Amino acid sequence: MKKKVLLAVSGGVDSSVAGWLLKEEGYEVAGVTMCLGVRDEGIKTRCCGRDAIEDAREVCGMLDIPHYVLDYVPLLESCVIDKFTREYRLGRTPNPCIDCNRYLKFGHLLKQARAMGFDYLATGHYAMIEQKENRWVLKKPRDSGKDQTYFLYPIPFEALEHILFPLADLTKEEVREIARKACLPIAGKAESQDLCFVTQESYGEFLRERGCPVEPGPIVDRSGRVLGEHSGTVFYTIGQRHGLRISSPCPLYVVAIDAVRNSVIVGEKRDVYASALIAGDMNWLTPDRPREAEGKIRYRKRSSPCTIIHDGDRVRIHFSEDQDAITPGQAVVLYSGDEVLGGGVIEEVLRSTTHS
Repeated sequence: MKKKVLLAVSGGVDSSVAGWLLKEEGYEVAGVTMCLGVRDEGIKTRCCGRDAIEDAREVCGMLDIPHYVLDYVPLLESCVIDKFTREYRLGRTPNPCIDCNRYLKFGHLLKQARAMGFDYLATGHYAMIEQKENRWVLKKPRDSGKDQTYFLYPIPFEALEHILFPLADLTKEEVREIARKACLPIAGKAESQDLCFVTQESYGEFLRERGCPVEPGPIVDRSGRVLGEHSGTVFYTIGQRHGLRISSPCPLYVVAIDAVRNSVIVGEKRDVYASALIAGDMNWLTPDRPREAEGKIRYRKRSSPCTIIHDGDRVRIHFSEDQDAITPGQAVVLYSGDEVLGGGVIEEVLRSTTHS
């Protein structure tokens, strides 16, 4: 019997080509789109709006596969948006794309796929799952420039064997070429931009509508001296330099956010660096608890060698070289070469003694 695959299809080129490849490989494929209730506004391409659902329906029709639309509005609200708002209230910078993968795609949707009788859930992510000895591992894809494993670390260890990433061995250019040759209607479609559920002009406007206080407050240096005024802490993140509107003989950067006092703390470039962090809400993709790894603190930052001290459900991570702009609320993801070992949410920044 053919293996059955439920493909998460967004209406974009990546998930569409993933479906085409699965059909070519002989799988029995059905497409599913998560309806998130996202409004289509402005000129930005949204990955989950009404137009995207219609694009997904058209692609599934061309691939001659069934297409389901499932209502995920309540789950987006409770699992992603509520946390997004709560984290900003605490002065942290969340990563809702990771939470969407954790709770929606590889949480509820995967369980739903298995309950519907599908052997696998497939997506258009650029990542790789391979069998290593007697277990499955998550690895970086061939196209390092599109590597999305940073966003995928929360996948449950036991779920890896039920997930397919058909684009693992392809570059983005190769994916678009396949789409053109297959005459898929989305071959030239632009990448989705920004957060799908924030259709307002700014995060601040969205958060204000959600009841999050967005009020002006002081910008202070590390000694507490007031240097200026900010328009709301939600508009600032660790390491930010521009938009401070402060006159200073040397460049100033955001080094911390104090939500309790509604203040933004700034310092010199050296003050942005830190040597260690504490992370919680860990998810491990290896049966062993590593003591050494390469840690990555932001999607676009390179990984750096680190040592790991385990303390129950939390870890203390010490880097071999100081890191620029470690940010509470973001993820730290741990690698061994191309393999993802696990990751968690940054809770606290431990400053370097050499940069204090």
